[in-house]
Amino acid sequence: MGNFNRYLITAALPYANGPVHIGHLAGCYLPADIYVRYLRAKKADVKFVCGTDEHGVPITIKAMKENVTPQDIVDKYHKVIGDSFAAMGISFDIFARTSAPIHHETASDFFLKMYNDGLFEEKESEQYFDPEKKVFLADRYIVGTCPKCGNDKAYGDQCERCGTSLSPDELINPHSALSNAVPVKKLTKHWYMPLQNYEPWLNEWLLEGHKEWKNNVYGQCKSWLDSGLQSRAMTRDSNWGIKVPLKDADGKVLYVWFDAPIGYISATKELTPNWADYWCKEDTKLVHFIGKDNIVFHCIIFPAMLKAHGGFVFPDNVPANEFLNIEGEKVSTSRNWAVWVHDYIADFPDQQDVLRYVLCSTAPETKDNDFTWKDFQDRNNNELVSTLGNFINRTMVLMHKLCGGKVPAYHESAADDIDKEMLAEFSATKQRLETSLEAYRFREALAEVMEFSRKGNQYLQRSEPWILAKAIEKINAGETHPKYTEKDLPLLQAKIDNCLHICLQLTANLAIFAHPFMPFTAKKICHMLKVVDRMLEWENAGSAKLLSVGYALRAPELLFQKIEDDQIAAQIEKLHAGLIKPAAEVATAAPAAVEEKPAAPAKPEIQYDDFAKLDLRVGTIVQAEKVEKADKLLKLLVDIGTEQRTVVSGIAMHFNPADIIGKQVTLVANLAPRKMRGIESQGMILMAEDNGKLVFVNPAEAVAPGSGVS
Repeated sequence: MGNFNRYLITAALPYANGPVHIGHLAGCYLPADIYVRYLRAKKADVKFVCGTDEHGVPITIKAMKENVTPQDIVDKYHKVIGDSFAAMGISFDIFARTSAPIHHETASDFFLKMYNDGLFEEKESEQYFDPEKKVFLADRYIVGTCPKCGNDKAYGDQCERCGTSLSPDELINPHSALSNAVPVKKLTKHWYMPLQNYEPWLNEWLLEGHKEWKNNVYGQCKSWLDSGLQSRAMTRDSNWGIKVPLKDADGKVLYVWFDAPIGYISATKELTPNWADYWCKEDTKLVHFIGKDNIVFHCIIFPAMLKAHGGFVFPDNVPANEFLNIEGEKVSTSRNWAVWVHDYIADFPDQQDVLRYVLCSTAPETKDNDFTWKDFQDRNNNELVSTLGNFINRTMVLMHKLCGGKVPAYHESAADDIDKEMLAEFSATKQRLETSLEAYRFREALAEVMEFSRKGNQYLQRSEPWILAKAIEKINAGETHPKYTEKDLPLLQAKIDNCLHICLQLTANLAIFAHPFMPFTAKKICHMLKVVDRMLEWENAGSAKLLSVGYALRAPELLFQKIEDDQIAAQIEKLHAGLIKPAAEVATAAPAAVEEKPAAPAKPEIQYDDFAKLDLRVGTIVQAEKVEKADKLLKLLVDIGTEQRTVVSGIAMHFNPADIIGKQVTLVANLAPRKMRGIESQGMILMAEDNGKLVFVNPAEAVAPGSGVS
């Protein structure tokens, strides 16, 4: 672990303008927590700091949309975010706030030190100004028509319909989002940090000194440095943020990316009076856990700030992760395409470790990765339930059945090669885990934990203590056994004892190995084994003497529960039902021309009472699959609120089953059931037909399943 006497671990400060989703967890908070829990288990002196970033444009925009103050927004979401992290076991030593007085003081002092040392450039430039509100406008406060796609709600920095990066000058008919006034350009003064002055040092410190960093991090930094750095403004015109601590700086605040990383320092100050030990002593290891969108700020700008100020340590590593997608699409908070942590906690109570396990085992450590609910279900059922949970449950059940509920003795004289091979895996697994964890390869480390439990299952299966117990039972009953005689009874019992002794010691080691990844599960194992949490200290890992012979253990408890198909279908439906369509799909452009064809002749007139007999309801497709030996039929499961109906529909030639899950449809709910290919169809889906193309008849906006159609 290097020659470090203390560790300071930071996790990126989330903006306090909304809740956190599972992409946030997978990106930096879960890996940071795993690493910190490992360090604590090794009794390292470690501080884990984080907090909410409560300044900047995203906060003020959110406040404007909700017609409240920025303080209202940050107060609300600091609690929401903090509660979500705590519920998921993210074990910060402090979860601070950049709106706290100690942070304002720390950031102001940092700026003043650089200012007094003559390290800023003062420059005037023209920026957009709202003549009605009398304020300068950040790019996000300027709205206009995108020159690329015609979206009349494009922002001054990006069009959210087509994704094009923009500047306010490129917008057609720009206007202020605050007042609708046409912005004008006005001179304003700001303080710039000449980053180009730090290029030689950054090249030496980063490019030459940290070639061991992850390829995605090192490559992005090298690209920036090779392209040449420019002066960057460290102040902004705004009424929300940390006031620039100068006399001639009314209406100006510190740039959020100058202010925010200093939040790590102020949080440490708030946490301990010995904060300087963690920030200023060379024997401190500083590690920043972030997502890839923050690499430049943490690897170039913040280190340059620390260098300019002087007296601080620099990050030893910045193990940034890539992005986690959801069901094949990028997470989009604006479209509500996300799995929110607080929702997961409500929907899957006491199953935090399932999500921690899945997110770590699929973590985007080197490239973007995808979260799907089906994979979540498979990993829970096939790995946590059937492998890890199954091994521990079998061990505990057999111990109670064959050993009277107590830890049996280990008999060296009866040990065979299988026993010795299993025991050798204890220390070997510990060593492999250490190598992976200290290299920030958390997926690899977690795979080692699961492999250790697989080997336990294999060992138990090869040893077959239940078979040996039956042989003892048969001999004691006076029956003849084809393989053993009465003189073999002591050996048979010794082999049973050895197997379950090893499996119990393996279970105790699994608690230690799993604890950084699945802390709730590790504590449940400790409860069953009747041991204190101190057993989870890393010095105990790899030992085969964690449980004392003759020690009575508690009854077995199931660590994990199977997740059923209907639970997964509900999550997929929830994800799609909450989706807000982007502007590109709800469209301001004129609709495409439709080829005209003669309308079908009207059917014979009916009376209103005939129509009133139909029970039309909106349903949501939660499952879809092809009907065997029927090219045209799909079997659908449709949720209509009060129940789920099986419907067979002749649409297989028009739709891929996977593409229509979550789709809302109109169902004739009181149509008499009929069998098709042996399947009872309980209704009919209404479709429109256009030149041979089928289109679902559904509401323009998502409604609750079971809503009536009239």
